[in-house]
Amino acid sequence: MNGKRKSFTLAILLLLSASFVYAQPAAKTWKIGVLVSSTQALNAARDEALRDGLRALGYEEGKNLVIEYSYGEGKVERLAQLARELVDHKPDVIVVGGTGVAVAAKKATSAIPIVVAGVGDLVEAGLIKSFMFPGGNVTGVARTSADFFGDRLKLIKEILPKASQVTALANPANPGHARNLKDAELGARSSGLSFQSVTAKSAGELDGAIGGAAKGGAGALFILSDAMFNTNVARIATLAIKHRLAAVYDRTDFVEAGGLLSYGVNLPDLSRRAAEYVDKIFKGAKPGDLTLVQPTKFDLWLNAKTAEQIGVTLPPAVLARAQKVIR
Repeated sequence: MNGKRKSFTLAILLLLSASFVYAQPAAKTWKIGVLVSSTQALNAARDEALRDGLRALGYEEGKNLVIEYSYGEGKVERLAQLARELVDHKPDVIVVGGTGVAVAAKKATSAIPIVVAGVGDLVEAGLIKSFMFPGGNVTGVARTSADFFGDRLKLIKEILPKASQVTALANPANPGHARNLKDAELGARSSGLSFQSVTAKSAGELDGAIGGAAKGGAGALFILSDAMFNTNVARIATLAIKHRLAAVYDRTDFVEAGGLLSYGVNLPDLSRRAAEYVDKIFKGAKPGDLTLVQPTKFDLWLNAKTAEQIGVTLPPAVLARAQKVIR
């Protein structure tokens, strides 16, 4: 082969090689919509945990991932509109936390996969067929169970051995609370406690509800998880102290705000584990085929200052188990 033919052949090969490179499809950039009932500041740790989980699986913003966040700012009535707006932007997956948020997302779409990062009873809320075989477009990490309620109620009895009654604070607008109240009552009775409930649908009803619990003979206030309650933890904690009620919730920020005790799942861990579901869906899995899992990481926080204010002595055995004690 002479020099001219060699040069011509080399040029053709280079041209074909370049054409092959340019013909390769660009790497897909995935889009996630995150719908949150609270504020960006309150959800910051969970947002970062989701990003951490996604990075560990090979997804990173600015490279192959776009995340759009939508915050309800504590206004539950905005969730339906925010969910519709998020769906209009056509994300590949929507990530939510909380039953009310999951309901809003499900009403907005039955096609886009929805991954929950901690919710109540989705069967009771009508979003899935079962935790083992959810069907439809919703799956993810669950958050509560009857056993979990039982553990919190045992803590109440351990801290207040002479208590005879516990009163639950529920929101009748929350689709999961009807079932939650039944589970909480079973847990209370198994711990030797009589059980009552009070309700509040808005922040304006909290004073009357918590005051009513105290007047009704409650020894402790058992707060069910709810988006409206989450954005009013300081108010609930203050009212509980005012009425000298040992208040128990499942969020650590409640204890930071002055609540006596929180025992619940580690919320950032829920978001980190939700990333695993997102990855499976990106790789072709159908959400309806992905079994929901229960949380595995729990935190116990106590507020010793509040205990002193309301005349409660925290047992050494309970203090020793706590991840954090505010003094």
